[in-house]
Amino acid sequence: MFERITFDPRIMGGRACIRGMRITVSLVLNLIANGMSVEEIIRDYPYLEAEDISACLRYAAFLASEEVRPLMVS
Repeated sequence: MFERITFDPRIMGGRACIRGMRITVSLVLNLIANGMSVEEIIRDYPYLEAEDISACLRYAAFLASEEVRPLMVS
């Protein structure tokens, strides 16, 4: 489902990265949140592909869909 999102404890402390590179999902999401377009991100990080950025957004949407339910204590 998230083949472009990788986790390796030797790279960026195991944080979610793009294709094993030292580019974290959180960096890409922060760039988007601060108004950068896909084209601008690729210009500044030419080793990224548009599909990498889409994968970051899909991964963030997946994490945001998590449901939190209260524990029932008897």
